[in-house]
Amino acid sequence: MAKVPGISIPTDLRRRIFFTLMILAIFRMGVAVPTPGVDGEAVLEFFQAQSGGIFGMFNTFTGGALEKFSVLALGIMPYISASIIFQLLQAAVPYLEQLKKEGEPGRKKINQYTRYATIVLALVQGYAMSSFFLTGSSPSGRALVSTPFFGPIPFEIMTTLTLTAGTCFIMWLGEQITERGIGNGASLIIFAGIAAGIPSGTIKLVQMIQRGDMSTIVGMMLVLGMVAIVGAIVFVEVAQRRITIQHANRGQGKQSMSAQTSHLPLKVNFAGVIPPIFASSLLMFPATITQFTDIPILKSMQSLLAPGSAIYNVMFVGLIVFFCFFYTEIQFNPTEVSDNLKKYGSFIPGIRAGRSTAEYIKRVLDRITVGGSIYLSLVCILPQLLTAEMRLPFYFGGTSLLILVGVAIDTTQQIQSHMITARYDGSMGNVKVKSRRVKY
Repeated sequence: MAKVPGISIPTDLRRRIFFTLMILAIFRMGVAVPTPGVDGEAVLEFFQAQSGGIFGMFNTFTGGALEKFSVLALGIMPYISASIIFQLLQAAVPYLEQLKKEGEPGRKKINQYTRYATIVLALVQGYAMSSFFLTGSSPSGRALVSTPFFGPIPFEIMTTLTLTAGTCFIMWLGEQITERGIGNGASLIIFAGIAAGIPSGTIKLVQMIQRGDMSTIVGMMLVLGMVAIVGAIVFVEVAQRRITIQHANRGQGKQSMSAQTSHLPLKVNFAGVIPPIFASSLLMFPATITQFTDIPILKSMQSLLAPGSAIYNVMFVGLIVFFCFFYTEIQFNPTEVSDNLKKYGSFIPGIRAGRSTAEYIKRVLDRITVGGSIYLSLVCILPQLLTAEMRLPFYFGGTSLLILVGVAIDTTQQIQSHMITARYDGSMGNVKVKSRRVKY
């Protein structure tokens, strides 16, 4: 039976997809493993009562691991925070900047430092959580910790080490996906955590409508609003600003010159889902610390850093805008693009080659990034304000929608890229076989 062209999946791609799904399944199984010594029912009752604030957002990004207080309760956010720190330091510390220029060996060294920083951040967050849980109680008065000692080892020590080990395990899973699977490992783990909360969020929304806490019309409008936001995200994520490029081809014989035209595509949202992930991670770290400590100064910051507060929203938007420009700057170099165009005899019509071309591309890119940062800010803030106004019993903001759609698009594009590469390699192999059969 003949195979339909373009339908068959290459063996290597099939293996990568299966490996990615297997790793994500292991992650979801780890979410169900409880941390020793805690009262699961009391912890679940406590977090359900706090689902609308920072706990709800943190629980969404951990895929429900926080409300179960599993061994993976910290999620991958300490690793994301450490990655942000070292990406910022690469622009300020000469040693790290030199490592970045060394290529693969330097990248491995920076990744090693990032792992060490992840452990430090996980230890800090884990100790803050365990200390709070030791003295905390549920709304009904039940103690959150049922076993304060494991022999001679206090609960804080055991829990801190357990949560840190869980974060290291998730970090390792993400790196395995990036190297041997398909897509970005850290982003896919966050994607899996958010997607896992969709069924429970849907059930809670239906229950609100059945109890009369929300009218059917309002519920339908909320769902339609989410669908509209998803459509807008898809539209903007695939949108491009194309700069016309002309390539000069020198003919042989008459030495004539003809111009071929192509385009330099610049994405409207060049940074993708990185800015909201980085911004959420940076704000979640101090916000969670203030939740799990009794220090007066930090306690006074608790209401200021709560999701939905004015200061939180302003800081969130500011960080999104900053990371939009920062990430675009480190990923796209207009000077390098200009030099490559000049090297191959290509140019932008009406723009002088060299420095003028680099300045023109930089100017266009900056304008696009302004629009992209505004788009990201609106998508991340407006749904959050809307759901807070409706007092929904679950967290499902624009950041979650953006991550879901953005990661899905990026992973789909990588799958298509693998399929195109495999098809090209197969075609070249057929050409080589045929060339060997030619008789002279």
